[in-house]
Amino acid sequence: MLKIFNTLTRKKEKLIPLVNGKIKIYVCGVTVYDLCHLGHARTFLAFDTIIRYLHHCGYQVNYVRNITDIDDKIIKRAHENNETTKKLTNRMIKEMHLDFDALNILRPNYEPKVTDHIDIIIKFIHLLIQKKHAYIAPNGDVMFSVKTMRNYGILSKKKIPDIHNVSKNPNIKNPSIDFVLWKISKPGEPYWLSPWGAGRPGWHIECSAMNHSIFGNQLDIHGGGSDLIFPHHDNEIAQSVCAYNMPCAKVWIHSGMLLLNHEKMSKSSNNFLTIRDILRRYDPETIRYFLMSAHYRNQLKYNDNSLNNARASLKRLYIALRDTKTNTEIKLSSEDYFISKFISKMNDDFNTPEAYSVLFDIAHKLNDLKIKRHSLTPKIAATLKYLANTIGLLYQNPEIFLKKIALKNNKKFNFKKIERLIKRREDARNNNQWELSDRIRNKLTIMGITLEDSSTGTTRWHFNNTIHVTKNN
Repeated sequence: MLKIFNTLTRKKEKLIPLVNGKIKIYVCGVTVYDLCHLGHARTFLAFDTIIRYLHHCGYQVNYVRNITDIDDKIIKRAHENNETTKKLTNRMIKEMHLDFDALNILRPNYEPKVTDHIDIIIKFIHLLIQKKHAYIAPNGDVMFSVKTMRNYGILSKKKIPDIHNVSKNPNIKNPSIDFVLWKISKPGEPYWLSPWGAGRPGWHIECSAMNHSIFGNQLDIHGGGSDLIFPHHDNEIAQSVCAYNMPCAKVWIHSGMLLLNHEKMSKSSNNFLTIRDILRRYDPETIRYFLMSAHYRNQLKYNDNSLNNARASLKRLYIALRDTKTNTEIKLSSEDYFISKFISKMNDDFNTPEAYSVLFDIAHKLNDLKIKRHSLTPKIAATLKYLANTIGLLYQNPEIFLKKIALKNNKKFNFKKIERLIKRREDARNNNQWELSDRIRNKLTIMGITLEDSSTGTTRWHFNNTIHVTKNN
């Protein structure tokens, strides 16, 4: 039975869906004003792993991840770029998809944008005003009255006297705690018409309104980074309870922060590395492995040593898979020892570090079986690939991955050039140009490349104890 740590109750609970066999999950997405950084990758890889495992468990998952495409940062950046907010956000959404696709992050079933849901947001705010949970401030902004919400701060466990919100506006009733639902636009800013004037939604209301319009009064799981617990998710709960007398989610899941220089990776503090930056230096699967090497709820420190260790760990797994045939017709059972052990680790709040350890146990067993040429080798290889695929790993051809690792480790070598030289040598051999063939081989030897020809039409080349295969046509 799958157990998940619920931030709301601070304990692990059995996952019992609202509707048998189906899971509704909403995750707070990106504010698209710039390229995504590695902290974003950590959060959405955590939920990608969770979604993948829920699929593995047989659940029909409806996964929604929103996009914030209007806010102060977006307006400021668009102004700096001398472009419209829509042009900026559409461009950044494309870039986000490129980065997430590179990391093999599954796209959600639905990716609602705030600007496509203004009408439902206005209706939600109107309901809160009707129920006396919101008011219009003298400057025209619509504010949520926090003190009208019983048990406000139930998620973060903060009490109202302890809360010091960022707002210092003297026009609102409780400047230390009330938050904006509808913000009157300044001259030159984008706006939408509303009963309270031309403006745009506040940040917190957008998720409550879209969430309710898509899923109704309640969903199974609501998630995001741990930095959203307060105030964003506390405010979502307050809005949903006050509007519909129903908390918006049964289970709240929060991923731990990625730390750079001992601080949370964040663009607002100029302490970040973009996903694009890291993809230039490391294979996407290496990044994925690293970001899930700590439990998803724990903080994770970024450093090059950790990424290099992740690369070495993946290399070990791929070396174990190399030269094996994972027959798709091999039948695997959840009762098999390794599969059962892996499932027990993942059922314990998606414990990927412990699941990794099972993968290495399988790799160790597989290496022993390969040496002995044991008949169980294909089944164990299939088990390793099947379980790793469950969490988005080992999806590449081992030879291709190992070749890419060699490329990343040895930038002075042009591997496309090596492939071209090997092809030229093979053409020379086919045309009985043995002198040219020998010259090319000697050139490769000087580069540190050792060739191994086979009778099957393939050439293996070795570099730094890594084997690569070139198929000759």
